[in-house]
Formats: sequence, C-alpha cells, structure tokens
Amino acid sequence: MNTNRFSRTNIEVKSKKRKWLKIFLIFLGVVFLVGGLLLWKAGSVFNKVSTNGSFFSNIVGVLPGVNDEVKGEQEDRINILLLGMRGAGGDVLADTIIVASVKPKENKVSMLSIPRDLYVDNPALGAKSKLNAVYVYGEKEGKGKGIEEMKKVIGEITGLEIHYAGVIDFQGFSDLVDALGGVDVTLSEPFSEPLQFHEEKVCDGTNGGVFTVPSGNYEYKKNEKGKIVAQYPLCYNAHEECGGEFYLPAGTQTLDGAKALCYVRARKTSSDFERAKRQQLIIQKIKEKAFKLGTLTNFDKVNAVIDSLGNNAQTDMQLWEMKRIFELYQGMSNPQIINKVLETNEEGLLYYPSADRYPGAGSIVLPIGDNYSRIQDLAKNIFGSSQTNSGTSNSN
Repeated sequence: MNTNRFSRTNIEVKSKKRKWLKIFLIFLGVVFLVGGLLLWKAGSVFNKVSTNGSFFSNIVGVLPGVNDEVKGEQEDRINILLLGMRGAGGDVLADTIIVASVKPKENKVSMLSIPRDLYVDNPALGAKSKLNAVYVYGEKEGKGKGIEEMKKVIGEITGLEIHYAGVIDFQGFSDLVDALGGVDVTLSEPFSEPLQFHEEKVCDGTNGGVFTVPSGNYEYKKNEKGKIVAQYPLCYNAHEECGGEFYLPAGTQTLDGAKALCYVRARKTSSDFERAKRQQLIIQKIKEKAFKLGTLTNFDKVNAVIDSLGNNAQTDMQLWEMKRIFELYQGMSNPQIINKVLETNEEGLLYYPSADRYPGAGSIVLPIGDNYSRIQDLAKNIFGSSQTNSGTSNSN
C-alpha cells in the first residue's frame, strides 16, 4: 500500500472541502451583508415615514419570533386606509381616499373609495369641512396627527375599525411606479383629458412659480360699476407632466410613473367617481407588478422601491407589521378583488345638497338620510353577496 499517495489524496480531499467551505461561508456572508444592509436601509426609511415605533423597534421587530399577529388578523379582516396627496408637508389635501380590507382566510380583498368632497365633522378644525381637509388640519397639530384624525373620521363614516393607514404623495406614487418598471393596463377604448392639465391661472412669476407660461389671456378685476380697474395675465402650468391634452390609446400599454399619475388624477371631463375607479385599477396593477415573481426578491428593485418612499410617504405601521401583512397576502391564492365607489347616482349612497344649505362650502356631497348607516352597512357587508345594490361594485 502506498501510504504517501493515500495521505496526499486525503490532503487533497480535505483541501477541496475547505475550499468549498470557504466559498460557502463567503457566499453566506455576502447574503447576510446584503440582507443586513437592506434591513438597515428599510429600518432607516421606516424611521422617517413611520409615526409609530423607533428605528430600533422597526429593525428588531422583523426578526423571527419577535412579533406575531397584526391588528385585525385574529378577526380575519385587516382594514387599511390609503391616502394619496398632492405633495409633502402639512398644506396638502387628500385626492385619494380608499379603505382597503384584507381577509386572508377567505382569500378576499376589497377597496372602498370615499369621495374627498364628503362634508364631515373635522375634529382638528372644530367645524365641518370637506373630508380631504381632515389630514391637513390634523398635521398642523403634529406629525402623525393627520393619520390619526383621518382614521377616526373614516371609522365614523364606515363603522369599521381602521387598523392602519398609509399616505403617499404624487412624487412618491410616480417614483414607486417607475421603481417597479411601470404598470400594464388594457383600455377597451382611448382615454383623454383635454381640459384639466391645461387650465389657465394668474401668472405667479418665474422664480419658483408654477403658472409661468403666458396664454395671452387676462383675468379682469372690475369695480362696483363694472369698470375694469386691473388686469392680470394668465399662464399655463410650466411643470405639468400631463401635457395640454392627456391621451392614452386603446389597447395594452405600459404606463410609467408620470403617465400613471396623470391617469389617476384626471377628472375634469369625467368625475371624481370615475377617477376613483381608475385609482383602484392602478392600485391593483401596482400590486400585481410588485408581487410578480422576482420583483420583490430583486435587490435593485427593492432598493429602488425603498428609495421612492423615503421622503414621500407616511404610515403608522411598524416594519414588522408591514412584513406580516405582506406575508399574509403572499399566502393568498389569486384573491377575489371587490371594488366599490361611493357615488351620487341612482344606486349610490350620496347626494348633492342645495347651495344655500352650507353657504361657502363649495361643491360637497352628503350621505343619503344625512347619516352614515347605509354606508356603514355597505362597508360591513362588502364581502357579502354581490346582490348588495348600494354603491358601485366591480368584482374581479
């Protein structure tokens, strides 16, 4: 027997094992490093956008075994308020107001859109206002108060416990869509908005102004005798991404962030109610793209999504709660989606009051019967049979 050869073979085998062990450990180290950096970054972002929990609690909370159930999970109905804002800061109005409900065990999701012009009691103002102003006045009392006040008012309207809320502004929405590589929509007919994004307003200067492109027209101020005493040049919005006439052709197409934003904002030649339906559609498309195989396991895309949220979003969820809700949704198999919009049509639950009832309130809507009982019944039974004739429903 050649012991030297046997020894060399053993040495070579051990050397190969050590080599592969070293490679494996390096690979494992890289995985933990990347995962750790991503977790740290996610925690840092959530420390900025979350009104609930510290940086440390957001990081530790996602570790296995630290937390268990989210609010509403035991009852199998998690209610999340989604708000879309014009911009950052405390002087913004809510253009999008949707209550999303998730029932993981029944494999169902619902979205109920509530119009921004609903006239409500504004707790921070101490008087009535349009629903879209509740967040504004709440934020004036401190960061996170806007979310609290909106959850409170929406809870009164729907009769539901609103467990969580998320706010995203126009820039965050556009960046999020771009981070996902756009969203795919299929239109049965062309869509256009020729008026809304080409409105004239008084020119506001060139330094930091918005309406700076002269239209050639003027706004006139008259005295009590009807004589013109002043005139102001009118301008178009120089920073409007949607163009003079926003147009989408029929068929399947991919919308980038700017086009998706224009599509969900358009309402001038349709209505707030039709806009709400488009908003629900795009939210579904964002969800589909985000959950598509590979998107949320791709470091670059997750990194881009996190960056898009940094300065343009706010939520009262902690990181572990969002992670848990994500896991619950991942476990659902092609869930049934129920879409409803509160409207003023024959089947709707709202009406336009006479102009003299609330002078100076502008265009507002009120609940039929001047109470929320029918809306609360709709919200409570939104997962029931499709025979419910309140509101407008689309089930997918």
